[in-house]
Amino acid sequence: MKKLSLILAFAGCVTVLCAQSKGIPRTPEGKPNFSGTYEWPKALSGEQCRCSATIFDRKLFPPLKPGGEPFYEPRNGDPRHDEPRDFCMPAGFPSGMLSANAMQFFQTKDYLIIVHEFQRMTRVIPLDGRKHREDIEPSFYGDPVGHWEGDTLVIETTNFKRWGLDDYFYTNPNEYRMHSDALKTIERISWKNPKTISYNLTIDDPKTFTAAWSQPFEIAAKPEWEAAGLYEYVCEENNRCPGGKCQGK
Repeated sequence: MKKLSLILAFAGCVTVLCAQSKGIPRTPEGKPNFSGTYEWPKALSGEQCRCSATIFDRKLFPPLKPGGEPFYEPRNGDPRHDEPRDFCMPAGFPSGMLSANAMQFFQTKDYLIIVHEFQRMTRVIPLDGRKHREDIEPSFYGDPVGHWEGDTLVIETTNFKRWGLDDYFYTNPNEYRMHSDALKTIERISWKNPKTISYNLTIDDPKTFTAAWSQPFEIAAKPEWEAAGLYEYVCEENNRCPGGKCQGK
């Protein structure tokens, strides 16, 4: 009787999985196809940011390691530090991914390309099984590589510059969250249903936290935005005001 119950339970699970995968777009190779236009990732729960962008839920943070206190770096009055994006500096990852603008995904057999309307942030993610590059300088968006685990696309990114983690400083200026140069991120992307992508982001920063931690998000498909496409985002530094201090007319 127990064996029959297990078989029926397994059959039920298979039925649910089949129902969930029905209508999911796929590539000619049979992989889930994420090509399309989307909203930015929205947190399923947690704190809200006054800036409208998505921020991380502090309740998920593990304890800081000794020496990890620079994670909370308050504003210091220098506008190039407090909001470097006002001076055309990149938002970086993951902060740029969470900005409140549209995104487009373009997927081929060997690459996923993510173009964010905000700052025209573009990430080219190899899917061909290659390893991380060696002997390259750290960057704002790191070095991503992707691989498939069933119908889930897993993207691991390393080799970051030290930079801002999210936009929480708009809510609390004393907590400018800065990840270290040891940051590693893991994104897990899968279709939740034909209109929604499940997006789970893991933050592994061994210079800052005692353990890695993750937060779940959802990404809503917006095919109706494709006609307009992404708006042009142009940033031009205002050199008339060095350091943000304008003088004269």
